[in-house]
Amino acid sequence: MNLNQCVAVVTGAGGGIGRGLALSLARRGCHLALADVNTAGLAETAALLAPHGVRVSQHPLDVTDRAAVAALPDEVVGIHGQVDLLFNNAGVAVGGLFSQVSEKDFDWLMEINFHAVVRMTRAFLPLLRERPAARVVNISSLFGLIAPAGQTAYSASKFAVRGFSNALAHELAMEGSPVGVTVAHPGGVATSIARNARIAASVPDGLRKAHQERAQRMLKMPPEQAGEIIVAAAERGQRRVIVGNDAKFMALMERLMPVGYAWLLARAMSR
Repeated sequence: MNLNQCVAVVTGAGGGIGRGLALSLARRGCHLALADVNTAGLAETAALLAPHGVRVSQHPLDVTDRAAVAALPDEVVGIHGQVDLLFNNAGVAVGGLFSQVSEKDFDWLMEINFHAVVRMTRAFLPLLRERPAARVVNISSLFGLIAPAGQTAYSASKFAVRGFSNALAHELAMEGSPVGVTVAHPGGVATSIARNARIAASVPDGLRKAHQERAQRMLKMPPEQAGEIIVAAAERGQRRVIVGNDAKFMALMERLMPVGYAWLLARAMSR
């Protein structure tokens, strides 16, 4: 897929992987509709894209707002005239054991990490079907391949993204649609997701801080590098891309030891 003069919608574009995706797309001459609840972050991303000479629109968006999501396709088409790619990237995290995480926090995470992916895809798929070639790119996670303790909500959402993406890809291929699907599984990418994660209220303050610091230390890959890997995979028409050596190693361990990989993960986490 030649991305020059295409139009891509990117959620969570105010920073992290979303910003990395936007930069990679802009380098290819792709016009951008950037969406995020963080308006200051959106403006920063847009400023970084200015040297590339592509058309950029900013769309303040809460992906849990059904009406706002439903209205977004018309907004984007009104500015750009078309949509060729949709990157469902917005995501959040909740730390704590299942017994500690409240139902409210669990549902909040699922709304953003999974239901918004479905909602955005449903909203934009009719526009994507009109193009000669188009693509939906859904950002899952390493934790959509493995399921460590303390990540019941996050893993549940990212496994759901993986299952939704794979089934949708099969359906679109079966009907001969021009729309393809890529699901990405990043490992430890140096974003603010760990610092911004909700931690269960019942987790003691000392453990809460230690959990966040440990999680942050595991996030090493620059977001720009992750964005480039994901965009290149979408450009090639890959159905799945695993981002980072840590993710590739644990994905292999899960395939070789689908139950026993947990001890390797626990050892890595303890270090």
